[in-house]
Amino acid sequence: MKKWIIAGVALVVTVAGIFMMGRKGRGKSSFQRISPVRGSISVGFRVTGSVEPRNELNINSQVSGRIEDILVVEGQRVKKGDVMVWMSSADRAALLDAARTKGEAEMKKWEGVYNPTPIVAPIDGFITARLKEPGQSAGLSDVILVMADRLIVKAYIDETDLRYVRLGQKVRIFLDAYPDDEFPGTVEHIAYRSIMVSNVTVYLVKILPDKIPAVFRSGMTATVEVEGETKSDILKLPVDALVERSGRKMVRVRSQNDSQPVTREIVTGINNGREVEIVSGLEGNDIVIMPELARREDGRHFRGLPGMGGGTRSGGGR
Repeated sequence: MKKWIIAGVALVVTVAGIFMMGRKGRGKSSFQRISPVRGSISVGFRVTGSVEPRNELNINSQVSGRIEDILVVEGQRVKKGDVMVWMSSADRAALLDAARTKGEAEMKKWEGVYNPTPIVAPIDGFITARLKEPGQSAGLSDVILVMADRLIVKAYIDETDLRYVRLGQKVRIFLDAYPDDEFPGTVEHIAYRSIMVSNVTVYLVKILPDKIPAVFRSGMTATVEVEGETKSDILKLPVDALVERSGRKMVRVRSQNDSQPVTREIVTGINNGREVEIVSGLEGNDIVIMPELARREDGRHFRGLPGMGGGTRSGGGR
């Protein structure tokens, strides 16, 4: 009996100790003390687009007749003026078929007299589709080949983000098919007319890859990352250190003499989703008390970029 009593008392003491240690540990980790740091901050956004030809052409038959030979395959690059297809008109095809019945020599004779019709490349580019094969008939409206000058990325950008985009701007391209690879690109064109997509005003932006990788295929889904604004040598804090109440941004500050913390209103600048610029209200030697689970009421939102000091959304506002 005495052993059971001793064991029970030991159990109670152990549980109480664990409970007190847990409370003590939680008390220590509930708050973190940090100071504003000086550095740089960038904001930007991501937008989904697609890989598409900049200029795509259908190559039609120039005569009604039979396709004798196709000299190109999909993906092959051609130069303006290169012969891609040889066509026989209906009359030539009928004449050659009749001569073939009389022997090889007769057919060769008429092949030299009645030349086939070439179809040449109208521009420098590459073949994106081969829709016919030798021996098939083709009319004037039939498409034999499809070619393009080069592949670009087309994306529709919200009007609120358009201020961050300019001609010649460098951007980063990622493909869903190759998410670990990054392809640099340049903004080539910004549309002057908007369109409505899901009740949102957007503008078409064309992005030219600096180099056309072999993995690019028309129709691929792409993600474009645009760096919108960068500031250097500024004070910044983690966004979780801020609390917003009635549109006012505030932090809890403890002075260096370790006096009672006070709530201080601050003015912020750009915000990349992880860090926020401190315009006024704090100095570099101030100590900010940051709850681990800070409550924030975010107002305007922008998107941020990995690798640019932000998360997936960023924004700004004073």
